[in-house]
Amino acid sequence: MYAITGITGQVGGAVANALLEANQLVRAIVRNPNKGAAWAARGFDIALAELSDVDALTRAFESAQGVFILLPPTFDPEPGFPEASKLRDVIIEALNRAKPGKVVYLSTVGAQATQTNLLSQHSLVEQALREQDFPVTFLRPAWFMENCAWDVASARDEGIVHSFLHPLDRAIPMVATQDIGKQAAKLLLDDENITRTVELEGPHRVSPNDIADAFAHVLGKLVSAQAVPRDSWQGLFEAQGMKHPLPRIQMLDGFNEGWIDFEGRTVKGTTPLVDVIRHICTF
Repeated sequence: MYAITGITGQVGGAVANALLEANQLVRAIVRNPNKGAAWAARGFDIALAELSDVDALTRAFESAQGVFILLPPTFDPEPGFPEASKLRDVIIEALNRAKPGKVVYLSTVGAQATQTNLLSQHSLVEQALREQDFPVTFLRPAWFMENCAWDVASARDEGIVHSFLHPLDRAIPMVATQDIGKQAAKLLLDDENITRTVELEGPHRVSPNDIADAFAHVLGKLVSAQAVPRDSWQGLFEAQGMKHPLPRIQMLDGFNEGWIDFEGRTVKGTTPLVDVIRHICTF
């Protein structure tokens, strides 16, 4: 039995589906029965637990051959990342109590960066997990291709992809959630029982111009990338309701300046960007 957190999201769902295809039993960890109904109908075991509830989470992890840990995203964290720190402490206590056979933690590209940014939430969790007695696999995926979903409306209506990634012809590592799910399932199922880091990207690195070209191919119209000026970011993010936009700005700077990147040899996924764009444009 493999216990999966975040199963109602794209990545967690992809992990669960990959395990199911490998004929494995899966325990879906959800916050309420309604969230788990669709998974229960497919024969999944259901465990009800908030990630902030150490007792419920311990029960969800117990007897599991492996556990996949995915923190819910916090895009506007309080200074010092208290949200991630609280969840980190609960998860570590639950893992130490339950003692599952294996742990795979979904981290991020650039988790090793020393400069503070939005992704530092994962750096905090990684550091604490590395101090535990049990081995953990840290899966560090690239920028999600599915983030392009934010660009569907402007690409379709305006023929523009408004990009915070600069310059427009600079390619960065990106990966599809489907490939993340397959790799996470593979790591849960293998025989390795050591603390390790696995870095994952797609088959090709992707620039904002490549994203625009993929939209153009799928939509059958001219689409171009347009850089969002750096000096407008804070105002834009605050207008969207963010209270603490600096970590997000720092993260974007990290990608644009190159200090958010992989530190070792990467595993390559197989899903091309155009397939992801085609999928998100159907919704």
